[in-house]
Amino acid sequence: MKVDYDTLAKYIASLTEGETDAVALMATVACEVHHADDRFDWTGFYRVVAPELLKIGPYQGGHGCLVIPFARGVCGAAARTGEVQLVADVDAFPGHIACASSTRSELVLPVFDGAGSLIGVFDIDSNQPDAFDTSDATALTEILQRVFAQAK
Repeated sequence: MKVDYDTLAKYIASLTEGETDAVALMATVACEVHHADDRFDWTGFYRVVAPELLKIGPYQGGHGCLVIPFARGVCGAAARTGEVQLVADVDAFPGHIACASSTRSELVLPVFDGAGSLIGVFDIDSNQPDAFDTSDATALTEILQRVFAQAK
């Protein structure tokens, strides 16, 4: 089952309308995205909690790493650069942090609030190699921009 991003975007928009709490928004997005596609093994947020430091936020799936410095891993790279990280093979990514041994590919998107400040990253792991492409990155970036523009 591959996700229908147009339908997913409309559904998430209806669920989050008027909500400004970032954690509530993260919980809703993580849940809906996770259940939208069989490729998504672990779906969740890492929040910026201190300079150069991410801490786990709302997620769906098995346990995740609790703390990730900006200097390490795919999530750290997304936070550090402010750019989407599309990783076809996590074993080939320098400094990859193996929170789950089943992860084969990863998509991590930076998350900005309405003021343009980085508030976290949205991490999707798959147990399939090369599970994500630029259409996933583009559609999810648009969803995140719409939802978190209202975040405080």
